[in-house]
Amino acid sequence: MASQKQFNVGIVGYGLSAKVFHIPFIALTPSLNLHSILQRSPAAGNSAPADHPTGVKHVTTLDPLLADPDVHILILCTPPNTHYPFARAALEAGKHVLVEKPFVPTAAEADDLAALARAKGRVLCVYQNRRWDSDFLTVQRLIGDGTIGRVVEFETHFDRLRPQAPVGGWKAGMGMKEGGGVLFDLGTHLLDQVYVLFGMPSGVYGRFVRQREGKLVKGVEGGADEPDSVTAVLSYEETGVVVYVRAGVVSVESKQMRFWVRGSKGSYHKTGLDPQEDQLRGGGKATDAEFGREDESRYGRLSVLAEDGSVSDRACPTVEPETYLKFYELFAKAVESGKEEDVPVPAMQAAQVLRIIEAVKESAKTGREVAP
Repeated sequence: MASQKQFNVGIVGYGLSAKVFHIPFIALTPSLNLHSILQRSPAAGNSAPADHPTGVKHVTTLDPLLADPDVHILILCTPPNTHYPFARAALEAGKHVLVEKPFVPTAAEADDLAALARAKGRVLCVYQNRRWDSDFLTVQRLIGDGTIGRVVEFETHFDRLRPQAPVGGWKAGMGMKEGGGVLFDLGTHLLDQVYVLFGMPSGVYGRFVRQREGKLVKGVEGGADEPDSVTAVLSYEETGVVVYVRAGVVSVESKQMRFWVRGSKGSYHKTGLDPQEDQLRGGGKATDAEFGREDESRYGRLSVLAEDGSVSDRACPTVEPETYLKFYELFAKAVESGKEEDVPVPAMQAAQVLRIIEAVKESAKTGREVAP
């Protein structure tokens, strides 16, 4: 029996993303091998060489990874303003590329990278891991199997109580022009899931707020007009679906809203976030028996319309999680096949989500609905 082909992976950047969301899953994916780590400035308490003292090469700049023929895949875990030049250089060097979200600042840059990957015959994928959140998979199932009928309204939230602005790191200082800020950081997750469910909207209406100050802003990129919260309304003319997308930082709730889906046969209401990120941050592993699973106290509520017109409510068990390991399984398969259709989150889909983001930004500036 032929042995499985191995692909060597180079990690670019050594922050939370690399440590929590990528390196542990590479170790659990049989066809992938952690080969190299780029950390610009290792320091005591945050050192890739100290954490991985054997079996891994360590570099401080990108060029050695680009020039190394033994590196087949580069995973970009760097700030979003580096993604476009780094991904372009990696593709030009003949590497397969996985890019953390937010992907790149503009749809035009996403289109360019997608075309380059196709020309080079290389896989280009975006790490939209929340497509494999168990609550989102539950929503997909309820819509797909007709349990709630024809969807009329879809509400998706990423709200938190964060009255103090973040300090330190790229998220504290990088604005929308560079692919930072709430719309790219959290909004990308929400809009990507909406795109998976409903495709491209016919119209987009957006509003930006600095909730910490109680101030509406136009979304002019930079400085005091950068929002900390966003509301968007997406309309689908052919189906009549209206989607509400919200991410806020002043939400005083013991159980934060996540999904509220209304359909012709029922509704689904869910609070709280998928547990995988918290489990990983807390030192959990994807191989743990309870990884990604929700107990009954976290289940959503399902309301169903009976034939006699009555409505019954019940707990709706969250589906068995495929977990973020499924993303890596699919990504490895795409690298092995080299087929764009096997890529779990293709760059062209990310480009479409960026077009929605650009429509939200334009609407916030003009006060008008915008067609993406």
